[in-house]
Amino acid sequence: MKLFDVYPLYEVTPVRAKDVYVYDDQGVEYLDLYGGHAVISIGHAHPHYVASLSDQLDKIGFYSNAIQNPLQLQLADAIGDQSCLHSYALFLCSSGAEAIENALKLASFHTQRKKVLAFHKSFHGRTSAAVAVTDNKAITAPLNAQHEVDFIAFNDLEALKKALASKTYCAVIFEAIQGVGGLDQPDEAFVLALEEQCNATGTCLIADEVQAGFSRTGTFFAYQHYPIQPHIITMAKGMGNGFPIGGILVHPNIEAQQGMLGTTFGGNHLACRASLAVLDILQKDRLQEHAKHMESYFREKAEHLSAIKKVKGRGLMLGIEFDFEVGALRKSLIYDHYIFTGGSSHKKLIRILPPLTVQKHHIDYFFSALEKALEQNTQTA
Repeated sequence: MKLFDVYPLYEVTPVRAKDVYVYDDQGVEYLDLYGGHAVISIGHAHPHYVASLSDQLDKIGFYSNAIQNPLQLQLADAIGDQSCLHSYALFLCSSGAEAIENALKLASFHTQRKKVLAFHKSFHGRTSAAVAVTDNKAITAPLNAQHEVDFIAFNDLEALKKALASKTYCAVIFEAIQGVGGLDQPDEAFVLALEEQCNATGTCLIADEVQAGFSRTGTFFAYQHYPIQPHIITMAKGMGNGFPIGGILVHPNIEAQQGMLGTTFGGNHLACRASLAVLDILQKDRLQEHAKHMESYFREKAEHLSAIKKVKGRGLMLGIEFDFEVGALRKSLIYDHYIFTGGSSHKKLIRILPPLTVQKHHIDYFFSALEKALEQNTQTA
């Protein structure tokens, strides 16, 4: 049997990894500045993480949500402590797309409406409702297109007011920093107006933190850069450091009804233990604060390369923009300099999403390699 060919693959076969490094089947060491789509938060194979999962596997790895699971309550308390969102409630699932699906479904239950307002260049996932609120027709099948979704631009206050005045939208969903879309951020005034308009029209405000959450941007959630309180917050990726886990945080104004949401694998014992281990290390090693320091250092280093047009993003969710498409440059970084980076729908931007354990000397190495790769790119252009 062959694999269904939907992924364009690089010719690299990782077989093991440690902290910020990945090793292929030829023994080549790669610096991981992408973290597998921002998933690796506390570094590959962190000893505490490995020990925690091994210990849990010796006890019980999985049972259904039909029984008591105290680890879910421990995880809820730990997320509440680090996010300062103690009044919210936690629902656990298994992925970012599943978190988005549940957030939209919950908003529709709560408001008894079915339309959604989303933003240009957004990316929220590939499942039915998640891909419908993603601004990419190429990955939206006719089945998904049946969802009623409208798109507006960041900072278009008039379009926002006009849409929400109809009181037909169950939710507005936004990324405080757009990931796949290219690291754009809304203005603070617009975000404050977004919250105000949602509250005034009975519309749920959903903050998509699937990529940005769990301390990547220097705050626990990226939206916390703004003084707002979303009704629903989605999370996944860095939440489990590679173990599949996702979830939503639900504002106390939204009431739960038994049976309205459900999941087979979400919140299982092993997943909870993985996320608890992540939270342990985030707090112990002060990685949220570290992300801020590394951003400052990264920006300082970027100033010395004239080819860089702009640095976008916050914390360790960064993008470097050029005045040319970066596909060849990224290939050079992988094959010639052994560095993983990320792309986006913005073809002139490289995404930098390393483990939060990345250090200054790793950033130094990257910029040294980038300078050489840029010279090679110029010579071959």
